[in-house]
Amino acid sequence: MKNETKKQHILLIYLSLVLAALIAFEPLRHNDFISYDDAMYVTENTSVNQGFTLRSLRWAFTTTHAGNWHPLTWLSHTLDCQLFGLNPLSHHLINLLLHISNTLLLFSALKKMTAAPWQSAFVAALFVLHPLHVESVAWLAERKDVLSSLFWMLTILAYIRYTEHPSPYRYALVILLFALGLMAKPMLVTLPFVLLLLDYWPLSRFQKSTAYRLIGEKLPLFALSAASSTVTYLVQKTTGATEMVANLPLSYRINNVFVSYVTYIAKMIYPANLAVLYPHKGTTLPLWLPTASILILIAVTLAIICLTKRHQPYLLTGWLWYLGTLVPVIGLIQVGKQALADRYTYLPSIGLFIIVAWGVPQILPKFRFRKLVLWALALPVLIALFLCTRLQLSYWRNDFSLYEHALAVTENNAVMHYSLANALRINGNIDEAITHYQQALQIEPNHDRAHGNLGFALLSKGRLEEAAEHLTRAVQLDPDYLNARYNLALTLSKLGNFDQAISQYHQVLQLENDYPPALNGIAWILCTHPDQKKRDPNRAIELAIHAAQLTQYQNPDILDTLATAYASTGKFDLAVTTAQLALKLASEQQNKEMLAHIRKQLELYRQEKAK
Repeated sequence: MKNETKKQHILLIYLSLVLAALIAFEPLRHNDFISYDDAMYVTENTSVNQGFTLRSLRWAFTTTHAGNWHPLTWLSHTLDCQLFGLNPLSHHLINLLLHISNTLLLFSALKKMTAAPWQSAFVAALFVLHPLHVESVAWLAERKDVLSSLFWMLTILAYIRYTEHPSPYRYALVILLFALGLMAKPMLVTLPFVLLLLDYWPLSRFQKSTAYRLIGEKLPLFALSAASSTVTYLVQKTTGATEMVANLPLSYRINNVFVSYVTYIAKMIYPANLAVLYPHKGTTLPLWLPTASILILIAVTLAIICLTKRHQPYLLTGWLWYLGTLVPVIGLIQVGKQALADRYTYLPSIGLFIIVAWGVPQILPKFRFRKLVLWALALPVLIALFLCTRLQLSYWRNDFSLYEHALAVTENNAVMHYSLANALRINGNIDEAITHYQQALQIEPNHDRAHGNLGFALLSKGRLEEAAEHLTRAVQLDPDYLNARYNLALTLSKLGNFDQAISQYHQVLQLENDYPPALNGIAWILCTHPDQKKRDPNRAIELAIHAAQLTQYQNPDILDTLATAYASTGKFDLAVTTAQLALKLASEQQNKEMLAHIRKQLELYRQEKAK
């Protein structure tokens, strides 16, 4: 009878965890794709969003796109696109299903190892509901978090089975699942270390084996970790993902490590003012901050060592789980522009949750209403986390809510000003976009993309001199910045600096052969140059035809140039025919400005043809 009741309780826990996750993350159904990295991973990545092909499969295993080698993550996104297209709801649901799976597997693993279902359930509840984990679930670009964690949990479960009945086949399964996890996200390199911690508690394998034997048993796993770490470092260094290292002194990065460890703990206790990106606060930290952080970490570590000697081994496992699993992302080797990130706590937080789940019951003395008191303590915490998670999810609804919230809770956040500016520009709010580009540049004057996009925004407003200034600065900072160089050429052409414009167009073509807009720009100048001696309409026709062929005669701007080139050589029949096609395409694209221009030109060509 007791076994039957226990099974019912376990089933109830599983169902409660699923239900809690579904209700807490219900706002996900309203959330859109986010331009910040979702475009790179899914929406604008043709190797992913076109579904499965031989090319996409080969690409997934060979690319270093996004500064990582994680083929399973790419295949996961590709499968989503194959099944659902670019429907954000379906992509979000897959992330949520992975998060729920991770939660259930975590509960299962802890319950199996400890035979303590209620403590295990509390850890799983904290894991599924904590708002720090919203970023990993709500951000599609972080599919690698929830996917790799699935293999983390499966590896631990396979390891538990192996420890119960060791065999080469069961150990081979552990290695396979771990390798798959590394192919989803290399942050899993710390898993062999965590398995050693689990050997200590709760598996108690150190009582039956020597440390050397247990470490030797995991040498194949450590070898995989070393290989993955090497590949990741080389890929990130080659792709420039570690470029921030040059701007951040080693002393700052070391200090930031200690500050980050303490900050993550603070955010787990009081998860307020969470943001998609926390910028570095200059290149130095006030001395008191890292000093206080170091003292806190030392004090906690010493306390845990002392308490562990009093037969509370879960403290050491939980604390070292937290400290160790954060090592790959703690910032010694800086990747990206963030000082820390909520998503980095997805797996490390489990260590602290273990300390809470096993520690609080031990603190309370045993008395009649002990269970009631534990429920009274646990429920308000879980309800508060539940509400915070729903609130945090609302910020992830779209670009504007996410970036505006990040700017409201952080300071000097150039990346978020830049990202919000891009979203505003695409939405047609050019003046607001210009303001945020300028604010980004006040914080980070050498932000090449901010200069380039600000220049483009100014160009669209007709502020040509200002546009040329920012676009020139953008290509000085990054000579291979193709869009900025093209827009600079276009701006110079509009300013009447035709020779400089042609020079820039040719540099664009050096960056990308047969770039249609650049071919079109040169053609336009060659058939409209105010200096008759510098005109070459026949060459203009060749370039315009080539550009039109590259765009399958579907670009009205290029066809307008071709019509002008035909007219400049007296071929008005061809000019009229080409302009009519350009007019049809401009009408389909609802380009009012171009429509008016082409109608005017078409009438001129018809008049000349009639003569």
